[in-house]
Amino acid sequence: MPTVPTIIFDADDTLWHNMNLFADTHERFTRLLSAYFSDAAELVERLEATERRNIEHFGYGVKGFTLSMIETAVEVTGGRVGGEEIKRIIGFGKEMLGAPVQLLPGVQETVEALAGRYPLAVITKGDLLNQEAKVARSGLASHFDFVEVVSEKDADSYARLFERHGVEAASVVMVGNSMKSDIEPVLTLGGKAVHIPYAITWVHELKAVSEELTESGRFRRLEAMHELPTLLLDW
Repeated sequence: MPTVPTIIFDADDTLWHNMNLFADTHERFTRLLSAYFSDAAELVERLEATERRNIEHFGYGVKGFTLSMIETAVEVTGGRVGGEEIKRIIGFGKEMLGAPVQLLPGVQETVEALAGRYPLAVITKGDLLNQEAKVARSGLASHFDFVEVVSEKDADSYARLFERHGVEAASVVMVGNSMKSDIEPVLTLGGKAVHIPYAITWVHELKAVSEELTESGRFRRLEAMHELPTLLLDW
């Protein structure tokens, strides 16, 4: 009998909206500092550069993003940014952490349709507390055999998680929006991967994957989540 594949989902911007919160906060951040720094596009570039530098210290997620906003505000204003403005930046972060979880179209119906037919799981990266809270608030938690939050999503981290849960890499179908974090590592390990692009891609996640991997017969790209069950049957 063929092995039943394990379907593993990314979380942010695969199951629910996430980058839109960051985009909205970018706009609020640039308006807040407009009296000090009028070039909004350059300010966002400075913030993104600070985020990249800080990943090794703070990891991914809203908390690290908030600290990077504060650091950027201090830098671009030459230390002139006031305490009230810092307080507002912290407020931006708190609002993001408490934002409602908004599932992407077709996610709930698709997860419910696949549950019981396939083992389902989530592997995501970011702040542990925030990601666990979002899974719980999503209403989908009961459908997943396991949920893992990691500091980085690369081939080594996936391999460790597969071993921990007794999952063969060749039996995995990874579903995600990031070619860098979701698709390439699993294809490298010999699994299958389904790319469902989100409207916004964080600059840190932009990466081209080799044709050798994407043309291996183990990679597909879909427009929306509701197409996944049919693909799994055809695959």
